[in-house]
Amino acid sequence: MSGATPVATGPAPLPQVLPAGRLRRAVRDGLLVARRDVSHWVREPQMILWGLAVPIVTVLLFAYVFGSGIRVPGDGDYRDFLMPGIFVQTMAFGIGETLAAVQADSAKGVTDRFRTMPIAPSAVVLGRCLAAMLYSTASLGLMVGCGLAIGWRWRGSAVDALAALGLLLLLRFALLWVGILLGLRARSAEAANAVFGLLYPVTMLSNAFVAAELMPGWLGTVVEWNPLSSSITATRMLFGNPVGTATSWPGENALVLSVVWPLVVTAVFLPLAVRAFRGLSR
Repeated sequence: MSGATPVATGPAPLPQVLPAGRLRRAVRDGLLVARRDVSHWVREPQMILWGLAVPIVTVLLFAYVFGSGIRVPGDGDYRDFLMPGIFVQTMAFGIGETLAAVQADSAKGVTDRFRTMPIAPSAVVLGRCLAAMLYSTASLGLMVGCGLAIGWRWRGSAVDALAALGLLLLLRFALLWVGILLGLRARSAEAANAVFGLLYPVTMLSNAFVAAELMPGWLGTVVEWNPLSSSITATRMLFGNPVGTATSWPGENALVLSVVWPLVVTAVFLPLAVRAFRGLSR
């Protein structure tokens, strides 16, 4: 009717997305972000080659140079003793790789651009997680091949060996969130690179290369309580490799601690990483 005052109805309400739909969207968008990271590896393979060269050189150095002068408790084969430590060190060094990648994306504005795109808020973090775990799985497979090439063998069952690999990837998953958080907090590439320097003493102060019982008493105690030492001892047990004769509480409960420590780290750093991502300025 002419002259009638139109009734303001306001904007149409947005359709409500069910939790299952939000989950599918987050997974879909996370896969897209992960594919973007993988495409960077294809275009810049030197970054991957450099990251893999360090543990390979470490294996060769300790297996053929230092290993001849290092005693293994029980007179076991040093290469069998060494490789589980190298596996854990490779997973730990993933902190620096993740940190550097996240910091580079933040510095270039890539992370901010992702936040303005119509994708699930968790897609960037989820995509980084998927890409990092894919890279870590490939790195671990390469290190297993490297170990087999120098004479390392697992002595346990195939199930135990798969369980050991699972523990290693669980550790990497936990440390991934540490790398994401530090990468979001790092203000410069120099600060990100400095973390690599800190990773060396942390991994060296473990039983990766020398059994804790062969160290001075106070140092052996520090080494045994290093969370990485629990993962190393547990994987040695599952692979059937020389473990040592340590009778400390961490040594006797290494299998349990190799699960507990990563879960604790994940519980602490995952929410902190998500909160740091959400707190970024647009």
